[in-house]
Amino acid sequence: MSLLTSENILLFSFALIIIAFLYSSVGHGGASGYLALMSIFAFPVSVMKPSALLLNLFVSSISFLFYYKNNYFKPKLFYPFAIASIPAAFIGGFITLDNAIYKIVLGIVLVFAALRLFGVFNFKEKEEVKINLPFALAIGFAIGLLSGMLGIGGGIILSPILLFLGWASVKESAAISSLFIFVNSFAGMLGFFLGGKTIPMESFYLVPIAIVGGMLGGFYGSGSFSNRTLKMVLGTVILMASVKLIFP
Repeated sequence: MSLLTSENILLFSFALIIIAFLYSSVGHGGASGYLALMSIFAFPVSVMKPSALLLNLFVSSISFLFYYKNNYFKPKLFYPFAIASIPAAFIGGFITLDNAIYKIVLGIVLVFAALRLFGVFNFKEKEEVKINLPFALAIGFAIGLLSGMLGIGGGIILSPILLFLGWASVKESAAISSLFIFVNSFAGMLGFFLGGKTIPMESFYLVPIAIVGGMLGGFYGSGSFSNRTLKMVLGTVILMASVKLIFP
């Protein structure tokens, strides 16, 4: 991996596996974690966005398969968000933000992701409430646009919303978020390609590493796995990365 010195390759690879494992265990693709990690290791912005989208495609699909297999996926809760988010993510994929703006916006999103891992947005399950279709479409569009622009899947934002509004249980929100992340990442990647950009070769080197963590996380997460210590450590790392992005 030409972007890393030889002594940093093992450290980066280990951290990538941990991130993929933890995010996959809760039904996420891990883009916010990957972006934070790449920021810490001084990856250029031109590599960060496509790499995060690519890794999201693999890890979120693996996570979804495990949750689907355990019957946590509810299509009626997924479609309203996906219908609006897919075209929005496609549009977002076309948009190339100025490097300075990209880092600030990404840094703000990473603060949200870190707080999520610290448990700030871990809302308790409520009695099931009927979904509000216009509101769900609006949420899907907003998350999709942000996802395409930054190279995230949006699950880190969608899942706490589902729990807060009482539209899904914890496991159901994980299943919905994982597929939501996949379709948004795919749409964002398509917009990225049609915008005349290509994925750097370095991005593909990261895929098999992330798949290992994703498979382990999906297997344990769809069961009864929970590891608060890992979440605290990862949340701290992401928070540090967000500060680095916002205040270089």
